[in-house]
Amino acid sequence: MNRARRICVVTGTRAEYGLLYWLLREIRDAPDLHLQLVVCAAHLCAEHGMTVEQIEADGFTIDARVEMLLAGDSGLAMAKSTGLGTIGFADAFGRLRPDIIVVLGDRFEMLAAAQCAMLMGIPVAHIHGGETTAGAVDDSIRHAITKMASLHFTATEQFRRRVIQMGEPPQRVFNVGAPGLEQIRRTRLLDRKELAQALDFELGSPLFLVTLHPVTRGPEDSLATLEALCRALQEFPGARIVWTLPNADAGGRALRRAVEQWAADRPGGLMLAPSLGPRNYLSLLRLADVVIGNSSSGIIEAPALGTPTVNIGSRQTGRPRAASVIDSAVHSGAIAAAIGEALSPGFQHRIQEGENPYGHGDSAATMLRLLREAELDDLVSKGFYELPEPRIKDERREAV
Repeated sequence: MNRARRICVVTGTRAEYGLLYWLLREIRDAPDLHLQLVVCAAHLCAEHGMTVEQIEADGFTIDARVEMLLAGDSGLAMAKSTGLGTIGFADAFGRLRPDIIVVLGDRFEMLAAAQCAMLMGIPVAHIHGGETTAGAVDDSIRHAITKMASLHFTATEQFRRRVIQMGEPPQRVFNVGAPGLEQIRRTRLLDRKELAQALDFELGSPLFLVTLHPVTRGPEDSLATLEALCRALQEFPGARIVWTLPNADAGGRALRRAVEQWAADRPGGLMLAPSLGPRNYLSLLRLADVVIGNSSSGIIEAPALGTPTVNIGSRQTGRPRAASVIDSAVHSGAIAAAIGEALSPGFQHRIQEGENPYGHGDSAATMLRLLREAELDDLVSKGFYELPEPRIKDERREAV
């Protein structure tokens, strides 16, 4: 009897785990597959909410834990953390002996996992390749993972074409849509009363959901962006604000300290959270009057819930937008004006008919089938797909 195929999924952050949740469920429940779950980085850190406990509460067995986050707040600390992660993943993969590794996105934790798997001859499946985010070092990481991976699950057809343009064979690149939309479709979201009770926080109106991550590439100053955002929020003194704290990127700790200082000086109406958990976060995303900041959830998931987004600065530059997304310059007046527009009845009405470019929320079953059917021996080898030569007109012949 053939043994079950071992599918090893790596997760390091609260947001990424939420996107992977239904795929994890599908793999775990498949009789011919064996889920191996490797948890790392921010999941294992109290500063970021110790979200490994949420994973265990959801009923998943954790097969390996990779401690890799250093306490620093710089690119140097991030680089060293990547090195520690590579060592930890080597130990984990050597013990678990997976048939294929699944990674999502563009963070340094996934770079460590992908390069380790590549060097050990383990095929890598990559989710969310082909995208661009000009305001983050994630761009370079994402494209590097694409070149180390052998199976690709993209969120749009445009992204699929980009991955092929990078030399990946078309028969290994699949547009499955954004997993976050499936999370929305299959999760029972809480109503206002239930969520207020879960958060122990009164949800009045207007209700703002704010997330501001550090910008890790380009001239934009994350602390200056935060200062502009805080000045803009002062124009809405009656707002109830739930602020989810920054991720573990370089500059995240300094940004977090500044947010906490601003919150300490604000007279109520504000909740800070290192992590809300997937259900609470999506429920809040649906109930909020506007999502504010520079998180990808404002670009991908918020439009699917009919919630306006004020996207600040350059971090998400390059991602397709729904009509519900308002891009704002890093200036307090521009941010306040964008929030006012998002709250206006006319804008709220217009966006209800908008189209989300990221699919229809049915990605897990497709990814499961492809992970099950992939010929592993074929995936180990990496070729380079050459795009067809462009047809060039022979000007001399046309002249004759």
